[in-house]
Amino acid sequence: MIASFRRLSKSMVGSIIMVLFFVAILAGFALQDIQGVAGFGSGLSKNTLAKAGSEELTEREFSADLQRRLTEVRQQNPAADYSALAGEFEPMLNSLLQQKALAAFASGQDITLSKRLIDAEIARLPQTKGLDGRFSEEAYARFLSQIRMTDGELREQISRMLINRIMLAPAAAEPRVPVGLARPYAAMQLEVREADVALFPTEPFLAAVGDPNDAQLQQFYQSNLARYTVPEQRVIDIARIGPEQVANVAATDKDIADYYRANQATYGSKSQRVISQVVLPSQQAANALAAKLRSGQAFADAAKPLGYSPSDISVGPQTREEFAKLTSEQVAAAAFARSAGNGAVVGPVRSTLGWHVVKIDRLQDVGGRSLEAVRGEIAEKLNADKRENALADLIAGIEDGIADGKNFREALAGTGIQPIRTPAVTASGSAPRQADYKFPAELAPALRAGFELGQGDDPVVESLGDKAGYVLVGVDQIVSAAPAPLAEVRERVARDWKIKQAVSRARTAATQAASALSKGAAMADAVRAAGSKVSLPAPRHEKVRRIQLSRMRNDVPPALRMMFSLAEGRSRMVADPGGRGFVLVKVTKIIPGDVTLQPNLVSQLQREFQQPFASEYAEQYTRAIEADVGVKRNQEAIDGAKRRIIGGGS
Repeated sequence: MIASFRRLSKSMVGSIIMVLFFVAILAGFALQDIQGVAGFGSGLSKNTLAKAGSEELTEREFSADLQRRLTEVRQQNPAADYSALAGEFEPMLNSLLQQKALAAFASGQDITLSKRLIDAEIARLPQTKGLDGRFSEEAYARFLSQIRMTDGELREQISRMLINRIMLAPAAAEPRVPVGLARPYAAMQLEVREADVALFPTEPFLAAVGDPNDAQLQQFYQSNLARYTVPEQRVIDIARIGPEQVANVAATDKDIADYYRANQATYGSKSQRVISQVVLPSQQAANALAAKLRSGQAFADAAKPLGYSPSDISVGPQTREEFAKLTSEQVAAAAFARSAGNGAVVGPVRSTLGWHVVKIDRLQDVGGRSLEAVRGEIAEKLNADKRENALADLIAGIEDGIADGKNFREALAGTGIQPIRTPAVTASGSAPRQADYKFPAELAPALRAGFELGQGDDPVVESLGDKAGYVLVGVDQIVSAAPAPLAEVRERVARDWKIKQAVSRARTAATQAASALSKGAAMADAVRAAGSKVSLPAPRHEKVRRIQLSRMRNDVPPALRMMFSLAEGRSRMVADPGGRGFVLVKVTKIIPGDVTLQPNLVSQLQREFQQPFASEYAEQYTRAIEADVGVKRNQEAIDGAKRRIIGGGS
């Protein structure tokens, strides 16, 4: 092949063909590069979930927001995991994307946030203030650690909040609700409806139902096995390991004496000096003052011409550490030097505050307690520490034994701890075969651990929390979930069968009455005919204003709800949500609302509609901004992130 190319290149025609061949190759590479660049520019990277204008929403950023949200959820439910956020995944994604769109739009309009503005917002946070009420770097660092955010991430969050406020507040501020819009709603609230209402409760029909025979009972049982299935049960071994196991551990006299000697800073006396001081701006003035003091002039008299009163110069009793915090380490070192005795004048000594002239008014030792005076205090502390260590050693010994292959009983051998064994209990702590059994509430961690272990798993030690100690948990037996034998639940099955028959008969009676109503029968006659074999409540006439339903919120009875969904003269049957029977409703009269009866209701609705209107304005404005900047979603990346983080499908 190569030889053929060489021969071809030696002729004029061959040279032209080769040139054209190489040009075609180069053109192909160029075209491929152009297509690659075009494809890159129009798409989103695999780590980008969406893009609003120039602002990208990455999986890392979204995952951090989900993690912070999970931390909030775990404050209410410590066992929560990411699956608990499945319903919040899309709303949080959309919210972040809206914030990105607002930021992109603001950037396009040259709306920027200064560092000073964000600093001011951080300083306003209560968690960033120290004991003096001012911003503290230490408090800010602790706050960032608690919320698991960096300074940059918090500033980004605050920036989003400020952009939202700047962009959306004007659009949603004080929306006006026209009277013409509120008036029809007010009239609807004042609408009155009258209806005939008949109840078909199951109780009268239940009394008329006989007992089932064996065949009916067996058939109903087989058709409803799930209803009689007993959840998985476990027999759990529990050994409580608490302070009572180490109650005899106590500190010796030697321990107490050694601790006393090692903590003289706490129990020994403290050396203090009563100090007077003046801080002057120049060394010359400080030298002049020190000379006056050394000549015997009283400090108050010498400082008076300089503008200092006796209260200004008095510092009072100070330890070296206290005086160092008040001045500087250099000044404190000079004031507490061995050569600085009673009446000594020290200085001038320079600090960042100026030139210090210090007088030692008096040396004094304060505090100090004898060993006998603090023996009880030290013993209490050492006993607590030693018992805590002894309990930790006991736990470690048990866990080491389990790691070496010991079973539950063998791991407790020699400890004197008496374990207990529960009956077969469910995960809720109930014992189906012992109705009066109650699992101890204080051992709830043991129950949870007992249902996390598998058959044959090693026992585990769980903390009971609040310094209540620990508990060793093992599983003795696992009883799989299964339907209870018919013989054990026969009475329950018979009762359920009778209830079902009563519900069926009540439905049939209500349906018959509804059919009669549709043919023009009166409510009382229809009910009487349908319930000829049982005693049913007499129908009643209801008169209700719609506004009464809004005051009931979510507790509106089905009959009242049906009254305001039917046209005049129409009727309908509705089941009671609690399974207690059926209700038949016939609307007999509709009286339109008259707003002149309650003129204040119109203005009240105008006020109530302001917040929904404001939210709607903000939502519509945000959508307009999204359309303006352009929003692109990388659905493949979003679905992948959801699978990885939440664990759900697309």
